[in-house]
Amino acid sequence: MKAFWRALSKNRLALCGGAVVLVLAIMAAAAPLLSPHDPHKPDIKRILDPPSARHWLGTDQIGRDVLSRMLYGARVSLAVGFVSVGIATAIGIALGASAGYHGGTVDGAVMRLVDLVLVFPRFFLLLAVLAFLKPSIWTIMVVIGLTGWMGVARLVRAEFLALKEREFVIWSQSVGAGAFRIIWRHILPNAMAPVLVAMTLGIPAAILTESGLSFLGLGVRPPYATWGNILNEGKEVIELAWWLSVYPGLAILFTVLSYNLLGEGIRDALDPRLRQSVGRFGGRGR
Repeated sequence: MKAFWRALSKNRLALCGGAVVLVLAIMAAAAPLLSPHDPHKPDIKRILDPPSARHWLGTDQIGRDVLSRMLYGARVSLAVGFVSVGIATAIGIALGASAGYHGGTVDGAVMRLVDLVLVFPRFFLLLAVLAFLKPSIWTIMVVIGLTGWMGVARLVRAEFLALKEREFVIWSQSVGAGAFRIIWRHILPNAMAPVLVAMTLGIPAAILTESGLSFLGLGVRPPYATWGNILNEGKEVIELAWWLSVYPGLAILFTVLSYNLLGEGIRDALDPRLRQSVGRFGGRGR
């Protein structure tokens, strides 16, 4: 663990990404305290006001404060990222562990299920499912989670295939330990490093997916604010109110970039072969 933190602390890009992620989480949690205005309250006297001292990021088509809406939108985007990745990880771990440990028919069935789901482009699969469901934040979370577990399942399966041949697993089997105990108490804790990386990199992917769905009008519906539906509203008046497109776009960009930098840093720090190659500026050595 000390070696991990030492390697991570040398990766400046990962530290910058982690700092941004932490600040975003604090701002999202404290949105009711930080928001200068009610994000849902219109003001017909302030319609499409440009950024000013009163409204730092301007107002939208019905006079709502964009900064307040973006702070509340951060709560939605981060919640979707964490919950949907949690659902995907739980499914991926369960199926991947079963496939890797039992092998044979179970392994074949799980891998064929993975191949079947991967045949369908994920975004179009999401559109098809949401066409029959009422869009809401919980629906978005569950649907993104149910369509994003395949990568985790493959990672866990690969780790289990390697770890189940190790001495401590063979010893546990020889003393009569059950499969459930061996999987969850002995193998899984040693297979969590790539899963942790996959989770960190999965959060920005989920945020992007939710933003794309909201931009298309299939995500969280107004008046609830998300970065995606703020962008959707801004495209109608982009020539008059550039701030409705620029600021949510930058928020999505920096959030996704920060999570990716943090995930890459965690991956490098967890891999002993890469610890010595972390460069001066946080990149890998050549």
